[in-house]
Amino acid sequence: MSTEAETTSAAAPAPAPASAPARCQRIGCDATFTDDNNPDGSCQYHPSGPMFHDGMKQWSCCKQKSHDFSLFLAIPGCKTGKHTTEKPITKAVPTKPSKAVPVQTSKQSVGADTCSRCRQGFFCSDHGSQPKAQIPTATSDTNMVPVEKPAVPPPKKKIDLNEPRVCKNKGCGKTYKEKDNHDEACDYHPGPAVFHDRIRGWKCCDIHVKEFDEFMEIPPCTKGWHNADAA
Repeated sequence: MSTEAETTSAAAPAPAPASAPARCQRIGCDATFTDDNNPDGSCQYHPSGPMFHDGMKQWSCCKQKSHDFSLFLAIPGCKTGKHTTEKPITKAVPTKPSKAVPVQTSKQSVGADTCSRCRQGFFCSDHGSQPKAQIPTATSDTNMVPVEKPAVPPPKKKIDLNEPRVCKNKGCGKTYKEKDNHDEACDYHPGPAVFHDRIRGWKCCDIHVKEFDEFMEIPPCTKGWHNADAA
């Protein structure tokens, strides 16, 4: 009787070993699963790869994007399915090339009179070195030499010495009284500001930075009189 029981026990199949946990290889999932616990819909992932352009990160499948890399990785997947250990084959998604915009040079229709930088008094690399066009003087006889009229200075307006005034010198902007004004009262930049290719600076002291806050903190390089009537 005992021999028959031992034979029956030896013939019984051994239980199947539990499957080892594996890590899902789908983009955006990275969860751990087993073959026994992998129902459809348990995996949330991105079916296509990311795009990176000008500091922007974007999923090409769902168009979700972010500038911050941590927030970009936290964007949930846009598709569901089963976990898998097979790595997906993703193709590089090219960014759409921007159409080339013709660069307008100083020889084209935009002149110094219509250039926004020139009109605001800033230094412009396109028109800064160009002399102003001289208007020919109309004369009745070609042999006559035109006589230039002496420039008449505008009449000086009366200034109250105790009246608070705001200095308009570049880089100053302080409030002062004319009675306290002298040749070292004002700290300012005599040269124009330069803005070119994301570089900001002052031509007079030849200091250039990239950030606007750093540009505003560049110390003035010249001392002089306060001027409330500066152009």
